[in-house]
Amino acid sequence: MLAIIAPGQGAQTPGMLSPWIEDSESRALLIQWSDAIGLDLIHLGIHASADEIKDTAHAQPLIVAAGLLSARTIEIAGKYTHVAGHSVGEITAAAIAGVITPLDAMKLVRLRGSEMAKAASVKPSGMAAVLGGERDVVLAAIKSAELIAANDNGAGQIVAAGDLDALAKLAPEGARVRPLAVAGAFHTSFMQSAVAPLRELAGEIAVTDSKVGVLSNKDGAVLTNGREILDRIVEQISNPVRWDLCMSTLQSEGVTGVLELAPAGTLVGLVKRATPDVVQFALKSPADVEGAQQFIAAHGEITK
Repeated sequence: MLAIIAPGQGAQTPGMLSPWIEDSESRALLIQWSDAIGLDLIHLGIHASADEIKDTAHAQPLIVAAGLLSARTIEIAGKYTHVAGHSVGEITAAAIAGVITPLDAMKLVRLRGSEMAKAASVKPSGMAAVLGGERDVVLAAIKSAELIAANDNGAGQIVAAGDLDALAKLAPEGARVRPLAVAGAFHTSFMQSAVAPLRELAGEIAVTDSKVGVLSNKDGAVLTNGREILDRIVEQISNPVRWDLCMSTLQSEGVTGVLELAPAGTLVGLVKRATPDVVQFALKSPADVEGAQQFIAAHGEITK
């Protein structure tokens, strides 16, 4: 059984869209999306600096665009049983599953990025990855510091979020703390002001029920109801990401292989450490397409 997974913010790199738009149809599609959302994805995906694409309002649309463009290069229709995305990758996953159209996905992520950037500017906040240590000890230290475990990524990685001074002092026993280059405390109450605008837009978007299982960052639940999937994506903006539960669900559902869409690498690393019996493939560039097709053939199965 095959699952398609989509990465979240932080995976972006300068020039990341260049190889994916050598194909004229993909380039035309990216131009169409750029015009529709009022953001020059050609510039951001090819010419922009690392600082420019670190901006939340830029990074999130780029991440989703990369995932959707890379998905076009592989033949996955009817061959996968589950999709999952990490944070903003949930929008990519919803589009891959046919819950929303790629264009609506780009419109949604454009607003999501800009509203989260706006929310982050209200009060200084940030995030830090806590690596290693005993899970209970790490969670207790985060709570004691009045921070939030915003991303529980499994594989010995929990991301704390909240006040910058509290993050600077965070030092759970037996763990390393690495500050993340993000503009705010995503997936916490600091993002609450971004929820209402996204909820309004989501209410106007037509949805379709999914024929494959769409995993939710809220609790790892497998969903097929299109409206519930989209509603959960919106609410997740101000609530923690439980990627650890998503990985557990993939394993319990019998998934044998996961293919991570571009910009790939982060999620397959987590899967490898947390559930090593689930085989992984990272679709990083068009050079990986042939290998991806072989991976799909090995783990995919024809579904209706």
